[in-house]
Amino acid sequence: MRTIDESTGGHGRDTTHDDTHTGQAARAGVPTIPLPRESAAAGARTPGTSVPAQASTGIADLLRGPVRSARVLLSVPAAVYLTVQTPQGPDVVGVLTSDAARLPLGCVLFRPSNGRPLVSVPSGAPARLGGGRLTVGDLTVSAAAWWDPRPKLPTARPALLPEGVRQLRSALYGEGVPHSAFVLPGLPSGPSGPLAALRGAVRRADVDAALRTATRLIGLGPGLTPAGDDVLAGVTAGLVLLGHPAAERFGAGVTGLAAGRTTELSRALLRHAAAGRVSGEFAAVLRGLVGHGALAPAIATLLTTGSTSGRAMALGLCTAIDLVDRTSRPR
Repeated sequence: MRTIDESTGGHGRDTTHDDTHTGQAARAGVPTIPLPRESAAAGARTPGTSVPAQASTGIADLLRGPVRSARVLLSVPAAVYLTVQTPQGPDVVGVLTSDAARLPLGCVLFRPSNGRPLVSVPSGAPARLGGGRLTVGDLTVSAAAWWDPRPKLPTARPALLPEGVRQLRSALYGEGVPHSAFVLPGLPSGPSGPLAALRGAVRRADVDAALRTATRLIGLGPGLTPAGDDVLAGVTAGLVLLGHPAAERFGAGVTGLAAGRTTELSRALLRHAAAGRVSGEFAAVLRGLVGHGALAPAIATLLTTGSTSGRAMALGLCTAIDLVDRTSRPR
């Protein structure tokens, strides 16, 4: 049966077949760094053993640091999210199945959700993180490999393939459909809506006006990662990875606004975006746009991520591309 897991806050992935290895983004070329002391092919869990995973380098400090108490933020078949207090404030780490979106804050298991590798634990349940391991319920996870959620691009300000950009826009907006007609479920549409304001800021090449729309988009929409946040995460990461001179200021502004205005998971993902750390699906599209990988399947995978998250992130990326073209490229 064709299903879409929407219970992970919009970050489930369309799963049309069993996948007993790593997820689609990994097969598209997400770099991994094997650690030979642990077997990535370890089988069923037994008491006292760790389940191997591919861990994002974005959470390396948390995973390798001192052991800290954590609690379960959300537990669903495709993901368990933990919240942990750090000296910088609360942070979030996820344990993800291989068919979940490859988020930059995740430890990705080598089994899909239909194999039920994750324990079912209630929100608020205790967990522990650090010393190289993550423990929740009877599940202990350790890194058998690391993957880098910041895509390696040719230069600090990479040139995108014009045909690739057209392909992304066509897939997102539809052939012959004006950008002004594009809407996202959960976000107000029309000329007075936040997406219209964002488009207007881009037309004027006004990064400050684009940042002001963040006050209207942060926390807007349902789910653990509201669509408004996903748009801003796409814009922020796009500006950072495409080398826009105002990227750091934009990212700091967005993450500052997120405090107290959206979910813990969304705040954590926005912080990762401000550092250029993105999902494997988003990274695969960026690599395709510079000619490092197949673009069409990468776009298709991103757009089918969650109920709205993938499309919102793609909209944010297109917005970042437009801002870069209008404000920092030679004309």
